[in-house]
Amino acid sequence: MNLIAVVGAGTMGNGIAHVFAQKGYKVNLIDTQHTALEKALQTIQKNLDRQISKGSIDEANKISTLNNISIFESIELGVVNADLVIEAATENSEIKKKIFSLIDQYAPSNCILASNTSSISITQLGAVTKRPEKVIGMHFMNPVPVMKLVEIINGDQTSLVVTETIVKLTEAINKIPCVVKDFPGFIANRILMPMINEAIIALSEGVSDANTIDQIMKLGMAHPMGPLQLADYIGLDVCKNILDIMKEGFDNTKYAPAPLLVEMVAEGKLGIKTGVGFYKY
Repeated sequence: MNLIAVVGAGTMGNGIAHVFAQKGYKVNLIDTQHTALEKALQTIQKNLDRQISKGSIDEANKISTLNNISIFESIELGVVNADLVIEAATENSEIKKKIFSLIDQYAPSNCILASNTSSISITQLGAVTKRPEKVIGMHFMNPVPVMKLVEIINGDQTSLVVTETIVKLTEAINKIPCVVKDFPGFIANRILMPMINEAIIALSEGVSDANTIDQIMKLGMAHPMGPLQLADYIGLDVCKNILDIMKEGFDNTKYAPAPLLVEMVAEGKLGIKTGVGFYKY
């Protein structure tokens, strides 16, 4: 693994690029929006400066990390020499399928294709390619430079060699790989999202206010962040999308998004990114 291509320069994409570049890998960061690429580089630089202020890296490490990152506005040019492509686009199955089809067309035949999806079927993404055995999930946690977990998801046709390669690579960037099978929501969101949803239902029923619900989970269950605050951090639209995917995938209404969540998303109250969710920012 010499060259890693990351498709999508948003929060997750720039974090993934940051981590690989800091560990010495050459990274092609790809996004069709030049402004997104500029913002990503600014974010990476800011996060590196924060690491310097904490004493975890020095100026030389910052410079080498930034030098390891190249930006591209074209998938065709960005993946042509890649050993691994990690898709980190928005959590929408149709968008991801289009991207995977393009990556498959232009990436080398031996290149592994991974998705940072948190809920969408790896098997379905692999099905739009001519290399389903080389398609795998790499679900990083946010913020990527800080969080240790990478949920590794095997599609129905993912080869053992590919899984072993990605597990070793994950360990090489000082993350902890946890391998799971391809079920809706995998493990992380299959457990997390129903908890968030239940907290929203409790809030809508007037059991308590948002701050108290979050305090109970932080103080009583040792969660670093309460479920409602976490929902704001993730994005309420993302939470709703994941719940919809699990509801459809399992054909089970217990995963249906809470009416209050649906209402807030419709009103554009999406959490931190819009300045208002269960809290104001």
